[in-house]
Amino acid sequence: MGRGGVHKDRSEGPERKCIATGEVQPKYGLIRFVAGPDGRVWPDVAGKLPGRGVYVAADRAALDKAVGKKLFARGFKAQVTAPEGLVDEVERQLSRRVVELISLARKSGDAVAGYEKVKTWLDKEEAQVLLQAVDGSGRGKSKLSTPHFGKYIGWLTADELGMAFGRQTVIHAALASGGLAKRVVEEAQRLRGVRKSDDGGSGRAEG
Repeated sequence: MGRGGVHKDRSEGPERKCIATGEVQPKYGLIRFVAGPDGRVWPDVAGKLPGRGVYVAADRAALDKAVGKKLFARGFKAQVTAPEGLVDEVERQLSRRVVELISLARKSGDAVAGYEKVKTWLDKEEAQVLLQAVDGSGRGKSKLSTPHFGKYIGWLTADELGMAFGRQTVIHAALASGGLAKRVVEEAQRLRGVRKSDDGGSGRAEG
């Protein structure tokens, strides 16, 4: 397993080297950064901004090291600056990306929220991913189990899950197999590595 809880799989897409750890791993386990015309470093979590990019593992310690030791200048081979709060900005962008992907899954009918709906999907083996709010009741969350051969995401907040489903808060949600499930899991794993606190699903297996 790579940093940030992302499994290494040499068969899955291109790889890049982290400027902080020196490790080579698939791009989906890394955060891409670009430098603007003003020399400021900016995260490109979607990997779509133009220009040369450098990569850092989706791991808060690696990101802090890249900023603290000014490794971006070495990576870009130029005098660049990392603005204050850069790592927190990475977390915000990843959170927004996960929420948007879950929202898209909901709109396509591949995601449900609410204890009863999630339980029904689990009972019918329609759920591939179980999501539960990190700040939800541990007792309530323990009543639902991760799908067999499925995944568990337990480090989003109730507010974040709520935004994905157009509600104030959501504690329990599920994703169907296929569709956007794989991308949600990958982006959520990147977010998990960058988050300061990581409940990790209260000891649950993540499949």
